[in-house]
Amino acid sequence: MKKIIVLALILIISTVAAFAGDRRIAFERRDAVYVANLDGTAEKKIADGIFPAISPDGTRIAFNTVEKTNTTYARHIAVLEIESSKTTVFKDVPSTNSYYPTWSPDGKRILFTLRQNEVWDLGLINADGTGFRVVRKGDPNEVTRYSPVWARDGQSVFCQDMTNIYRLGLDGVVLAQWKIEKIIPNGDMSGDCRIDISPDGKRLLLGIDMGEESNRKDWDGPLPALWTFDLDSQRAVRLTPKKLFGWDGCWINSDNILFLSRTPGEKENSIYRMSTNGKDLKRLIKDARFPTVSAP
Repeated sequence: MKKIIVLALILIISTVAAFAGDRRIAFERRDAVYVANLDGTAEKKIADGIFPAISPDGTRIAFNTVEKTNTTYARHIAVLEIESSKTTVFKDVPSTNSYYPTWSPDGKRILFTLRQNEVWDLGLINADGTGFRVVRKGDPNEVTRYSPVWARDGQSVFCQDMTNIYRLGLDGVVLAQWKIEKIIPNGDMSGDCRIDISPDGKRLLLGIDMGEESNRKDWDGPLPALWTFDLDSQRAVRLTPKKLFGWDGCWINSDNILFLSRTPGEKENSIYRMSTNGKDLKRLIKDARFPTVSAP
């Protein structure tokens, strides 16, 4: 009997370890949250919601719930355990408009934006819904800080206000600042543009709206492109050529990225994989948006 119990425990531990080691993609499709294998196979709906962010170990999803009452919407941050489907909604956060969760590198905390007193703050909360606090309070006289993402040190974050990219300490103090138009000539960022940090913490992956003609009849708006920005050299490099529209990018590893794109004539966005040298372009998942991927 003892041998059976020991073998059962070993099997359970091995299964959990194997699952934790599996890398997965989380994405959104038509106001629902899905997960899939890193190669795009075995996609599965796991919740209703938007803006999914998969935890570094691939076992949990942070996302936005959306609840409608008459003409009013309430949006909360929630965390779902993929294997058990247990979901915790963070309704103690002092806002019914919380958005864009992003995990700390150790998977213990979540950074997000929330609206209080008619302004948008950057908030921080533990992964179990406790310990909420404001990292950076909004100011009516300042532009909102968009696109929050953790730095790899776990002690600072990046964000942008459509004019500048910032690195902030967890006390809200500006540690570094870069003017977007100087690092990327003819480019800017909107509130929908995204930032992601490379696994080694040395490069930002930026979604940029380019001041270029798209030359596509089925496209309305600026041409979207993906760039990297090296934090040490302060040098930006364009990854997607003019003919390849790319946005909502995230790192798979130091040499490969996921991003959204849409080819001429298509009505829906798809998730693509590509190496940072522009090679090995492959569509993984059709009709999807806002991809995130678990850590290497």
